[in-house]
Amino acid sequence: MLVNVERLNRFMDEQKLAAVVARSGNNFTYLSGLAYPGTLARHLDLADSPRGVYLVWPRKGEPVVVLNAIAEQLTRRDSWVKRVEVYAGYSEPPVHRLCKLLDEMSLAAQRVGFEKDYVNARDWEYIGGRLPRLAMIDCTALMNRVRWVKTPGEIALLKKGADLLDDAYLEVFPTIARGETERAVHSRLVASCIRRGANWAHGILNSDRNTVPYGGESDSQFLPGDVVRTDYVAYVQGYPGHQSRNAIMGEPSAEQRRSYGIVREIYGAAADKLRPGTTAGEVFAFVAERFGARYRPYHSMLAGHGVGAWWHQQEPVIARDNPIRLEEGMVIAMEPHVDHWHIQDMFVVRAGGGELISSKFPTDEPYVIRMD
Repeated sequence: MLVNVERLNRFMDEQKLAAVVARSGNNFTYLSGLAYPGTLARHLDLADSPRGVYLVWPRKGEPVVVLNAIAEQLTRRDSWVKRVEVYAGYSEPPVHRLCKLLDEMSLAAQRVGFEKDYVNARDWEYIGGRLPRLAMIDCTALMNRVRWVKTPGEIALLKKGADLLDDAYLEVFPTIARGETERAVHSRLVASCIRRGANWAHGILNSDRNTVPYGGESDSQFLPGDVVRTDYVAYVQGYPGHQSRNAIMGEPSAEQRRSYGIVREIYGAAADKLRPGTTAGEVFAFVAERFGARYRPYHSMLAGHGVGAWWHQQEPVIARDNPIRLEEGMVIAMEPHVDHWHIQDMFVVRAGGGELISSKFPTDEPYVIRMD
């Protein structure tokens, strides 16, 4: 089991919660140990889904998944949660069966945590009306705090995803040819991730001449002198490998080497700031100050972020004035980037500075794609 049970129990006791109910992809995946694929995954993402799932995690006793028949077999096979309650999809709203279960578990008159940012208003009102003695407490912040300190098992999965993604970069980068389109290279990189064992993968791959990097891959062709910018996520059992790598088409110019070197130096110094007790805002301020002094003003809204189950971008976000203090065992994807220069790696917060997880792709020098 990957769940940080001791931390979860402690926070539940502090809030006097008899149970928490997970509905979001983040918390359902974290507590169930199961990452739904494809269509089943979308029903986790859509708050109004007629085939939504819930996971009830009592402070004492056995957790239970509320699901429909289509999700049943996979859940029974792959989740460490052994008890499931099956409702009739499309004819019985999931929240109906949830309320019956809470009553059966003697939770109907207790303090129970729900994700107020994910249980829709209709279902929130239904639960309150059906179980009037239930105290519905927003547990969103509590669950964020539980998830952001990783167990050794979680760190091992993040490492597995990171290695897989770097292997895909190292496979595809040397094959990028003059005149090849962003779309063609992107498709090969995603295919490499899937072939190597990723459940799914997504990201961007653009030339520095593409001025809208998060607008999707285009038919723009790579030419000598171009900088390849990437930002990918490859999920393994719901946990992300998450790195950004640059490559240069042909021999780098002096200016390209200089710019890359400055960004790489600031990235390394920022990773060294990932120590317990430092606030996320302090790390951001360090990045902004260094870029302002060495390169140009830093305008990005973040310089890194936490990672975790299901969705790669979680708290703590390395953003301006964020007061969250880093804790031993957090995993942060650091990405202090400007323009098309985008180096990103995952680090474990340690007393001596960030411990690199995604270590298979060397970033000390720009990666050169030979144009022979």
